[in-house]
Amino acid sequence: MAEENLNFNELDASTAPSNGEDGEDTAMSGLPEIGDLPRSAKDLEAVYDIPVQVSAVLGKATMQVSQLLKLGRGAVIELDRKVGEAIDIYVNNRLVARGEVVVVEDRLGITMTEIIKTERAS
Repeated sequence: MAEENLNFNELDASTAPSNGEDGEDTAMSGLPEIGDLPRSAKDLEAVYDIPVQVSAVLGKATMQVSQLLKLGRGAVIELDRKVGEAIDIYVNNRLVARGEVVVVEDRLGITMTEIIKTERAS
């Protein structure tokens, strides 16, 4: 899968807040207009120290509590993914990418293979 690079230049008028029919701005006051969005990494320095939660989901399984309680050491839970299938990468519980598990020295890591672009809600 081709890796996509997202940048602010991809924003267009379709993502900008719309004005009301009477010409009044219906966007919330205080929010930047599309033309005021940061254009470089330096413009984003204010948010660099904000912590985010990154999760990599190998797969999911559904089971009854009674089945869960029967699990013991060495039990295997079958996930809904196949070997080699991409894993989901979430930032603050929002799907942002897919990737593959890699080994970095003696630890597991993730390499992103696909960035997920989502449509912004109106």
